[in-house]
Amino acid sequence: MLDYIKVTFPNGLEKEYPKGIKLINIAKDFQHQHKSEILGAIVNNELKELWKELLQDSHVAFIDRSTSYGNRFYSRSLAFLFIIAAKEVFKGCKVTVEHSLSKGFYCEVHKNLEDSAPLTAEDVEIIEQKMYQLVRMELPFEKTRMNNEQAEELFKKTGQYDKLALLKYREKKYMNVYSCYGYHDYFYGYMVPSTAYLKIFELRFYSPGLILRFPEKNDSEKLPAFVEQKKLFSIFREFEKWGKILEIETVSNLNDAVVENRLKELILTAEGLHEKKIAQIADLISNSKDKKKIVLIAGPSSSGKTTFAQRLAVQLRVNGKRPISISIDDYFKNRLDSPIDENGELDFETIDSIDIETFNDVMTRLIKGELVEVPTYNFHTGMREWTGKKIKIDEDQIIIVEGIHGLNETLTQEIPKENKFKIYISALTHLGIDNYNRIPTSDLRLIRRIVRDFQFRGTDALSTIKRWDSVRKGEDKYIYPFQEEADVMFNSSLVYELCVLKKVALPQLLMINNGVPEYIEAKRLIKFLNYFLAVDTEEIPKNSILQEFLGNSCFR
Repeated sequence: MLDYIKVTFPNGLEKEYPKGIKLINIAKDFQHQHKSEILGAIVNNELKELWKELLQDSHVAFIDRSTSYGNRFYSRSLAFLFIIAAKEVFKGCKVTVEHSLSKGFYCEVHKNLEDSAPLTAEDVEIIEQKMYQLVRMELPFEKTRMNNEQAEELFKKTGQYDKLALLKYREKKYMNVYSCYGYHDYFYGYMVPSTAYLKIFELRFYSPGLILRFPEKNDSEKLPAFVEQKKLFSIFREFEKWGKILEIETVSNLNDAVVENRLKELILTAEGLHEKKIAQIADLISNSKDKKKIVLIAGPSSSGKTTFAQRLAVQLRVNGKRPISISIDDYFKNRLDSPIDENGELDFETIDSIDIETFNDVMTRLIKGELVEVPTYNFHTGMREWTGKKIKIDEDQIIIVEGIHGLNETLTQEIPKENKFKIYISALTHLGIDNYNRIPTSDLRLIRRIVRDFQFRGTDALSTIKRWDSVRKGEDKYIYPFQEEADVMFNSSLVYELCVLKKVALPQLLMINNGVPEYIEAKRLIKFLNYFLAVDTEEIPKNSILQEFLGNSCFR
C-alpha cells in the first residue's frame, strides 16, 4: 500500500500525494495558475529543483520566470545551454559569461588556437540555431554530488582550470556538478529540469562578443526591447583592463593575493586607479570649453555617491575650482503635497516628490551669479523651510548636486545643457566566481548596504533584505533609464572589497533564521561570501569609497 504525504500550498489548499512524488509531477496540477512555465519550488522555505522528491509533509510554493528566483533558474540554465552550443560549434573554444548588459548577459567566445579569427555575426547566428536544436532535443540537466577529489579529477580531465582554482579555497567537501549532452560544469545556483524549458531567448552579436538575452521577471513571456548601452559597456571594458593590470579576474585570483600577502599592494593599486579616474573626471569638467557650473551625480543605492562627490570636490580644488554642494533633498515638496505610491504610502523616490520649479529657479539664478536664498528641508516636520540662508557663486565655483534623479533631464529642464555635467556612478564588478559564474552588481551593492545599515542605521540584515526589492524597483524606474545620458561613468567597485565586507556582513546574514521568507536570499548570499577569504586590514585609505560603508572615512 502506498504511503501518502500532505502538501500545503500558499493559498491554504492541502492535497495528498504519494510519498516520493517529484515536484515536477505536482507542478502539473498548478501550471494553469501561472503566467509562465513553473521552473522550481520553495519547499519548507528552501529553494528546490523540480526533480526533488517529497518524502514528508511539506509546504510548497511554485516559482516561474516572473519571480526573482525563477528568473535566476532560467538565466543560469540558459547560460549553460549557450556554453554547450558554443562548444559544439567551435570545438575547443573558451567561453566567458561576463556581466549584465542591455537586458542580458554579455559573453565572449574565444575560438581555439587553430582558428583565432574574431567572432562574427554569422558565428553568433550559428550558435543560436544550435541552441534551438538543443532545446528541441529536450535534454535533461542532471545534477551529481561529487566530493572535491572527484570534481578535481573531472575538471582536470576536461581542462576547466578556472574550476580547479576555485576548489583550492572551497570550504565544503563536495560540490554539485551539472551535466548535459556530455558537458559537465559547476554553477552557483539551481537549474531547470531540461533544455525544453528554455524556449525564449536571443543571441545578439555585440563585438567582440555577444549578448545572451532572456525575459525579465516583470514581463516573463517575451524578450524586452533592446536598449544599447555603449557607455556602460565601455566602463565594463575599462574595468576589465584594470583587472588585467591587477591580475585579478576571478575570486580564486583574489584569494591567491590574500594568501600570498599581496593584499596591501592590491589595495594601493586599486585605490590608485580610482584616484586617477576621479582626477581625469575633474580635468574634463575644469577644461571643458563650455562653462560647466553644475555637476549632477546619480547612481543606484550603495554606489558610494557621497564619498565620490567629496573626492571629486577635492580634485576640483586641485584644479583651482571652489565647489559647493547642494542637496536635492532640500527641494522635496512639503509632506502634505507629496505623491502617493500604489500602496497608498508617501513616495519619496519619484521625481514628482521634488519641487522642480523651485529647484530650477534657484539653480538658474545661482549660475547667473545672483545672491540667492536657499531652503532646508526639515524631515521631522515634513516641511521645506526658508531661514534666510543665502549663497552666491563666483566664476571659479561649481555646484555639485548628488541625488537619484540627477541624470533625468526633467530635474534640470531650465538649466542650459552647456552648463551641466552629468556623472553616473555604480559598483560594476568585473570579477567572476569563475569563467561562467558572474558576480551580479546588485549583489555587491546589497552586501555594501547590509554593512552600512548595520553599522550606521541600527538596521539588521533581515530588514535590509526586506526592503531591497523596493529599492531595486525604484532604481529600475528612476535611475537605469537615464544612465546613458551621463557625460561620464565612474565604476566605484574595488576588486578587494568583498574580502573586507565579508567580516561584517556574514555574521549578520547568519542571524537570519529559516522561519522568514528572507532566509532564502540570506542563504544565497552566505554561499556567495564563502567563496572569498575574509580579511581585516588597516591598509584601506581613509578616503576610500569603501570607508563609506565600513565607517572610517575621513569625510564623515
